[in-house]
Order: sequence, then C-alpha cells, then structure tokens
Amino acid sequence: MLFISALMLNRLTLSTKLFYRFIPPSSILTHRNLGFNMNMERCVVRCVPRESKLTISFNLNGSDKQMLREQTEPLGKALARIANSLVKGQNKAKKSKPSKERSETPEADKPEISLRVNETRVPEDTVNAHAWLDGAVLHIGDSKYKVELNPPTLTVCELPASLMAGFPVCPKLEMEFGDLSHSKFNWFKESSPKALMRGDQDCWTEAGCERVFTPSNQDIGLRVMLRCTPGDGSRFGEPKELVSPGVVEAGPGTCSFDNRHMFTQKVTDESSLRVVSYNILADVYAQTDLSKTVLYPYCAPYALELDYRQNLLKKELSGYHADLVCLQEVDKGAFVGSLSPALDAFGLEGVFRIKERQHEGLATYFRRSKLKLLQQYDIMLSEALMKDPLHRELMEKVSANPSLKEKIGSRSTMLQVTVLQSLCDPSRILCVGNTHLYWHPKGGNVRLVQIAVALKHMKQIVTEKHPGAGLIFSGDFNSTPSSGLFQLMCEGSVSENHDDWASNGPEEQIQVGLMNSFQLASACGVPAFTNYVGGFQGCLDYIFVEPHVLQVEQVIPLPSLQEVTTCVALPSVSHPSDHIALVCDLKWK
Repeated sequence: MLFISALMLNRLTLSTKLFYRFIPPSSILTHRNLGFNMNMERCVVRCVPRESKLTISFNLNGSDKQMLREQTEPLGKALARIANSLVKGQNKAKKSKPSKERSETPEADKPEISLRVNETRVPEDTVNAHAWLDGAVLHIGDSKYKVELNPPTLTVCELPASLMAGFPVCPKLEMEFGDLSHSKFNWFKESSPKALMRGDQDCWTEAGCERVFTPSNQDIGLRVMLRCTPGDGSRFGEPKELVSPGVVEAGPGTCSFDNRHMFTQKVTDESSLRVVSYNILADVYAQTDLSKTVLYPYCAPYALELDYRQNLLKKELSGYHADLVCLQEVDKGAFVGSLSPALDAFGLEGVFRIKERQHEGLATYFRRSKLKLLQQYDIMLSEALMKDPLHRELMEKVSANPSLKEKIGSRSTMLQVTVLQSLCDPSRILCVGNTHLYWHPKGGNVRLVQIAVALKHMKQIVTEKHPGAGLIFSGDFNSTPSSGLFQLMCEGSVSENHDDWASNGPEEQIQVGLMNSFQLASACGVPAFTNYVGGFQGCLDYIFVEPHVLQVEQVIPLPSLQEVTTCVALPSVSHPSDHIALVCDLKWK
C-alpha cells in the first residue's frame, strides 16, 4: 500500500496545519524552547484490536508520512514499503541535480531498515500487530525512531471563533488513549497587538496553565494560543498548538447574571443539589427575519449571533456551579461544539435529545463527581400517546376530536428522562424530566394532553423500572401559573370543565379529567416572569420537585425588572436568551 500524506488522511493534522498558516515559522514555540526533550524521532503506531489495519506515522526527510497496513501482514512488507518510499524520494531529488552528481548505483543508496527491541531485530515474518511494540526502535539508515504504541492522541482540538475579555475560553478537545484530566494545558498571549502578524521573535508570553483560560481587559486586541499535551497519567503524546482565529474583544460589561453568581460561588456539598432550568434560545430561531424585525427588534444584531450568545451562556452556566442543568432549545451544533466542551471542563457531563424534524432539542447535564447516569427513557409525547398502551384511555378521548388529534400528532415535542444515581449514597436515585411543551398561546388543551402523557410515563419509570426514585421535572412548560397545567402539577388534578380544554375554541375541545399521582411543588415558586420579550412578560418555566424527597434550601434571586429592561427586553447584549434561568439548591431528605 502506498504512503499517504498525513495532510490528506488525518483530520487533526489538517486542522493543525490550517492554524499554522497564521503563524510565521519564527514565532512557533518549539519542543526545545518549551522544555520538551526529544532524544530521537517519534514513530507513532495506532493499533486497535477491533480494527483490521494499523497506522504507522513518522517524519521522513522532512515530510510527514502515514502508512496504513494490515495488522496481519508480515513486518517485512511494511519495512520494504518504507525503503521504497525513501528511494523514490531520493530519485526525485537526484533528477533535479546535474547528471555528474547522480549516483551510478541506486541500490547502494538504499538504507538498511529494521525494527529492533533491545537491539534485537524483530523477525520480518512477525505480523504487524505483534511487531510494533511500544518502546521498539525503527532504524532507517543512521536515523532512529522510537515506537510509541497508542500514545495519548488529540483527535479534535479547536478554539472558539469568538473570544471576549472576562469570558472563559473553553477549547473543544477529544482524544484517544488518554484523559483530559491527565493532560497539560499551556496558554500564551501575544506580547503586543499584531506581534504574530509581524513575525516578532518573542511574540508569545505565558498566560495560564489550566484547561480554561479567561482573558482580561488587558488582553483586548491580542490573539491567544493553546498548547495542549495529551496524557494518560503515565506518559504524554504529541502536543498540539492552536492559535485563536481572532483577537480578544471587549465584553459587554455587567451582565444580568453577575449578581446571581454571588449566591453560587461554590459547588454544593454532598447533601445538596443545585439545579438549573433554562431555555437558552436556539440559534435556528434567533437568526430568523421574524426574530430580528418583529420579536426582538430592540436587540443589537450582533448580540443575536450564536458565537456572541455562546460566550455569555458559557460564563453564566459555569458561574452557577450547578450539579444538574436542564436546557431547552439547544442547537445540535451548539451542544457538540460549544456547550459540552465548556461544561465538561467545569465537571459536567451531558446527554442530548433532538426534536424530530428539528435542529434543536433538550440537554441534561450532571456533575460527574456527584451523579452517575443509570438510564435514559426519552419519548416523543405524540408518538407515545398514539402507540403506547399506557395511554390508551387518553388516546380514545383525544380521538373523539379529529382536529385536536391531528394537531397533537403533528407536534414533535420531546420528553427527556434521565435517571441518575448519587455517588456518595447509591440509594438516592433521581428521575429527571426535561421538556419544552407546545408554544401557542391558545394551545392549553394540547399542553394538558402532553403533560398527562409525560407524567404517566415518568410514573411508570419510578414505580416499575427504578422503584423509589425521586422526581425532578423541569423545563419550559409555556404555561402561566393560572393555567390548568400548573393546577395539575401542584394541586394534583384538573377537571374536565377547565377553561384550557376550550383554549382554541369548541372545535378542538374535549372533556377529560386528569389526575397527577405525584405530589409536586414549584421549587422556585411563581416568579413574576421567566420570559420577558417586547410583546409578553410572564412565568412559563418551572422546576417541579417532590418535597418529601428534596427540600428547597435556596432559590437564587432572578434579575430585577430594572436589570431585565436596561436594554428594553430580552435577549440583549448582556443576556443571551429571551428566558431567564431558574436556579435553586435542593437538600436530600
């Protein structure tokens, strides 16, 4: 098999070289000037038992090479390939020289190639999978390459496009054969504006050594660089250097959540849980012409951009030091590329459930030092209603009104259910529901059906699948405290004659009495508003808990009316969403 340039095969190498285009060679930090001791060249071998091939990567005559070979192939064939590639490279070089300088005996120029362990040659009939051992040495003429088998390797390494002073810079990092907790992080910033572009010899100064770097106002106008060295606790792999695409920009000043962070400066102890529920406004909705001209005309266009809002969101969420975070309207790309890398750096692990036929969905994050994921039981509410025998009786009543049945069936509303277990006390198990119900102001009847399906689904989980589990049910319920839904949640029932059944007129009305077998309370009470836009202000978001399982210790005060209306309404340059996060501390009973 032919040698293939690592630039074509390896996505990581490609992204690294793209970043290097920004960096003059004289300004690159070398292994030597950062104290990285290289006694011999590296030969990195990736060999995974479940795969049929292995890769052999090294630098040959100044060119990065990556060879893909069958694991069952004899070593001799792989070594012959290396020799042939070297000879071809030499022949190309000789063609550019005058004929009198060319060698008359090409074979004489062919170097001796062998793989050795403790100076003993590995037999060439040994299959590749057994030949390329960690610590072996590849000899190519007088050059030696130390074999590193499956070293910690960064497979994804990216910096965010937008950097702001006072806001955390959280790189997106993924690796094989290692752990970020055992890796090294070195941050650098330009010594002066445009020092990198000018090619200054000493254009970088050290700025930090943590996984997350927060630039200051003094860094405005400067690029930053991350040098990440992947590790596994006993060894380190090849470091990668990334330079920010742009410079650090000025932040918006005081944000709506800054005062709230005064109440959440530390993670709660093992007897408590801090819970957040937040509709973060999906980019797919924020970027529509309707949003820019009708819904949020008061918001500066740049403040609706995803990169800008993600900066605010990452700072806000990290500052809550939460144990459990339930998010709604999460763009799939934002979950993978921005939120999860950031929250992972702050100790949170997340699961995602996208809406059918949509580009956004629900995300639930939990603190990995306190909680462990046991199982997920996500459902699409309309599909469960129509297919699960658990909801047969309700489905029969909905079917009596074809218009309502069609409307409910066309909704892609999801219920994300995540079952978590306390690490310090395995007897403490939580069933965490997260949802975003139908939005229409006249959709109270649809939301009643949706909530009935959700409650029954979760009741089955805590009685049959995880007996004794406590319930936390949070989200954007699109229902005010005067709604039938809120009555059902907190009072335990709603009558068949409630006004919400006729919320969209008699043509969609049904009469159903609903019961809630959970005893629930709104942990954050009934705020004056959790959604504040130009045309509506009201409470739509809740964290419902079982008081006999979890007792409310603290409710983090919401921003004041004055803070919310500083820029007319939400979202704004200092607040990333049209909703406000609910945050509370709950104590295990």
